[in-house]
Amino acid sequence: MKNIIQLFAFLLCLNGYAQQSLTYQQPSEEILELADVDLAPGVQIDSKGEHMVLLYRNQYKSIAELSETELRLAGLRINPVTNIGSRTNYYTNLKVKKITDKDATQVSGLPEDARLSGFSWSPDESMIACLNTTTKGVEVWVLHIAEAKAKKLTSANVNANMRSTINWFKDNKHLLVKMLPNDRKPLIDTETAIPTGPTVSVSDGEKAQNRTYQDLLKTPNDEFNFEQLARSEIKKVSIDGSVEGFLGADLYRGIDFSPDGKYIMVTTIKRPFSYLVTYTRFPSKSTIYDDRGNIVRTVNEVSLDEVRPKGFMSTRMGKRNMNWRGDKPSTLFWAEALDKGDPEIETDYRDAVYQVEAPFNGQPKLILKTKQRFGGVQWGDDNTAVAYDYWWNTRNTKTYLFNPSTGKSKVISDRNYQDVYSDPGNFVSAKNDLGQYTLNMNGDKLYLMGDGYSKEGQFPFIDEYNIKTDKTKRLYQSEYTDKLESLNYAIDMKKGEILVRIESQKEYPNYYIRNIKKKNDLTAITAFENPFKSLEAVNKRVINYKRDDGLGLDGTLYLPLDYKEGEKYPMILWAYPREYKDKASASQSTANPNEFVYPYWGSPIYWVTKGYVVLDGAAFPIVGEGSEEPNDSFRTQLVANGKAAIDAVDNLGYIDRDKVAVGGHSYGAFMTANLLSHSNLFAAGIARSGAYNRTLTPFGFQSEERSYWEAPEIYYNMSPFMHADKMKTPLLLIHGVADNNSGTYPLQSERYFNALKGLGAPVRLVMLPKESHGYRAKESIMHMLWEQDQWLDKHVKNKGEKEEKIENEETIKN
Repeated sequence: MKNIIQLFAFLLCLNGYAQQSLTYQQPSEEILELADVDLAPGVQIDSKGEHMVLLYRNQYKSIAELSETELRLAGLRINPVTNIGSRTNYYTNLKVKKITDKDATQVSGLPEDARLSGFSWSPDESMIACLNTTTKGVEVWVLHIAEAKAKKLTSANVNANMRSTINWFKDNKHLLVKMLPNDRKPLIDTETAIPTGPTVSVSDGEKAQNRTYQDLLKTPNDEFNFEQLARSEIKKVSIDGSVEGFLGADLYRGIDFSPDGKYIMVTTIKRPFSYLVTYTRFPSKSTIYDDRGNIVRTVNEVSLDEVRPKGFMSTRMGKRNMNWRGDKPSTLFWAEALDKGDPEIETDYRDAVYQVEAPFNGQPKLILKTKQRFGGVQWGDDNTAVAYDYWWNTRNTKTYLFNPSTGKSKVISDRNYQDVYSDPGNFVSAKNDLGQYTLNMNGDKLYLMGDGYSKEGQFPFIDEYNIKTDKTKRLYQSEYTDKLESLNYAIDMKKGEILVRIESQKEYPNYYIRNIKKKNDLTAITAFENPFKSLEAVNKRVINYKRDDGLGLDGTLYLPLDYKEGEKYPMILWAYPREYKDKASASQSTANPNEFVYPYWGSPIYWVTKGYVVLDGAAFPIVGEGSEEPNDSFRTQLVANGKAAIDAVDNLGYIDRDKVAVGGHSYGAFMTANLLSHSNLFAAGIARSGAYNRTLTPFGFQSEERSYWEAPEIYYNMSPFMHADKMKTPLLLIHGVADNNSGTYPLQSERYFNALKGLGAPVRLVMLPKESHGYRAKESIMHMLWEQDQWLDKHVKNKGEKEEKIENEETIKN
């Protein structure tokens, strides 16, 4: 009887906990000054580098915006009133400028209270079409670049729920637009609707080992609502505003014009729908139409994709990745699995690539076989193309140079894709006569643009590659040692004009045109100011150190703004674990001390203003070489990483190692909970939007492809929930109530909190209303910063002061 009473008391403790009624709070002035700033605009530049469009937006949404009506169906989050994604980022203002002009011109004619999205350049790049979301629905607008004028083309009856909403005709005068169908039926209120029967799911014995997706269909009412929201009519809209019918109502997913504009591939969703996977794996049909809306041929039909072989490299059978060849007027290509989509089947080639020319009724032509899973193609011409494959289990990727006409191919790169020091870069593309981005070719020469990571630092580069000799020649390499130069886009390789972005710790990123054929030829085209002035004096550097087993690690270290030599400060360590298959790749550094100090919403950098040392992006590699998987020794390596980071900064003399906090988001939150459970290294932790019970993600998580039933000890040992009895360190749990990320259900934080509270651990749970996996509302983010600041002050900076005060009071009494 005593045991039953104890169990009952424990369950009561788990199911009930003290609630705090709290309004949204604001962080301290030091943090607020950095968190509440106007952002520099986004930039879009035409392919010739002649005009640029500046896109302005608010840094945050409001909680009122996030509180608008939202339906979560088949992996989508939809506002059924406006018929667009409920989490869409909107721009509020536009300006345009010629690259050679000093100042930008305000675009006239924009809608009042503009909420702009879905920008799409016209084929001749003289215009940009976009969507504007009003309180009643979505409209199509067009911006005339040279005139800096915007004009509304349609009323607010656009259906942007399924993306691919705007598509330009080749004539630059018309667009295909998804519109709401006239026969749409009223949606069912699933909260109040009276059920007509139970929901029944059936397994016929096939294994359907899918990730733990969220926002799935759950009932027939969900199916009905999804169908109504996904249905559109496709209309032909002229830039003068006239609208005519094109295709009747259907569940249109994708719309894609052929390079010559004469054909359109239209993909529609079909029944049966699924309660296990998102809409992208529902049955579909791809049909080719001509530019007048006449059906030409159905080119692909895909069945419901619920059941696949086990493993990250599994795929479905049949045609997949179907698309247009960018170097041909109207030729389709696609890949098909040669191993039945099963990575366990041994075969010389995993995938085959086929093509078929218009009118798409000929025998498909085999043009390439890949040894691993097909990853994509960059087209060049009849004789030259570059293809990629990859294999997750070995972290290998191969690059093929092949002749599409003969099918002859050779592997020109065979490497570990996690080995960033050996990365040869990406082949440069340019717009061809068909308006498609294809390989930038100069006779037998192609060009490669790379990030340039090395042991010595980061030095981005451009190489010339000769397809005949298979040799490369360095054309340009950034020489900055005190700045970071990012190579964004090749405007004109013949002239040597490259769009670059340059920044430093204190210099806000700005855009330039560099001529790599002329030494020191650099022209500024933007002049954005630094909005984070209070961080200009911060001391930032990348530190390198070693784990106990000799593995090289690094992190970006920031000293507090009030740093005084010889004093010891509290520290915040922020990290995110990453899995590797070899130690050499795991030890490579991609941290750059010259990156601009940018305190985004989730950053720990704010706390340099509050007297903390911050070690951000600390390397937390988890390595499993050979037959060993990284997670086989996850906890051991995690603790070793944490100890190495603290030792490294402590050896520099900066910190009080008894006052170190650890924090992370998502898998970083999972890391944090494990570190607090299995070490005594930290004074406190902050875990945001994590998953803590891996048995709730039984068919794999992160980079773990084994199921729970194959490796139960791994799932158990890695789950902080299973070791909640070991937790003695204060932990702040934060989670968005509307988290949509696979596996990080809000329930994860709620159940973990209940377990910790039931076992007497010091823990605080903050559930942010309306927030998803990443937080968006200004009110939520400011409150999150306040919570973190209060937690750190109480459990890290002022750790032990309360106990010391009590001891002093007891001494005085005695």
